[in-house]
Amino acid sequence: MAPPLSERNTENLWSLTGVHFGYNGTPVLRDVSLKLRAGQCTGILGPNGSGKTTLLDLLAGLQTPQAGTIEFLGRPLATWPKKQLARLLALVPQDFMVRFGFSVREVVEMGLHPHLHRFATPSEADRALIDRALAATGIAALADRPVTRLSGGEKQRVAVARALAQQPTVLLLDEATSNLDIHHSLELLHLIRDRFERQAMQVVAVMHDLNLAAFFCDHLIFLKEGQVICQGPTEEVLTPATIGTVYGVEAEVTANAFTNCRQVSFRLPAAL
Repeated sequence: MAPPLSERNTENLWSLTGVHFGYNGTPVLRDVSLKLRAGQCTGILGPNGSGKTTLLDLLAGLQTPQAGTIEFLGRPLATWPKKQLARLLALVPQDFMVRFGFSVREVVEMGLHPHLHRFATPSEADRALIDRALAATGIAALADRPVTRLSGGEKQRVAVARALAQQPTVLLLDEATSNLDIHHSLELLHLIRDRFERQAMQVVAVMHDLNLAAFFCDHLIFLKEGQVICQGPTEEVLTPATIGTVYGVEAEVTANAFTNCRQVSFRLPAAL
């Protein structure tokens, strides 16, 4: 497993300066400058097409900025060897696709690959780790089932289990609860939050649901049209003014004693 961040003597996970990125000449991110710090669950929010997934892909090293710089743990991201980066970062994509009939267990075992020598097979300790990941995500009973025969929500939990088996220093989530019902969404977020608090696993999550973000995240980054509108602690930036600017709706943000976090209510502007 990768050494904890406390042993790396670093405060910033990523530093982005003047980052631009686009597809086929169409800009997606424009002049993005950010510092994503250790010790907080960070949420990335914004309307559809605002650049959230593209930003996550850049953080993961799956895309390269067309202008600007990205550093990870104080070192240019592009200089990290891919296997070394895979030992530190795990990504749960928005749409988890497996086109071959691998079993659930086999797919989760793929999370071990960055830590295994070439042609090595999982050890007894590795198999126990896989069992814990399957149990933690509630899919132990599906271990022998082909992934191609699972529902969308079940596949999403397989993706999370594979990422946990990877034992990352940083977990990147791209709308990881989008295919899950309320119970499994909360269960998954509790599991990840527990890993963050007990094992110092850092978390950066793209989210759509403002109330789930308020429940899960300590720090929020709001994007609109490829630019950072604001960022900061959840209790400071999750405001009616921010929500109105970013989403074009009227909002009310209140403290909720039942959930012990902020609760967002919203509606279309009266003029509409």
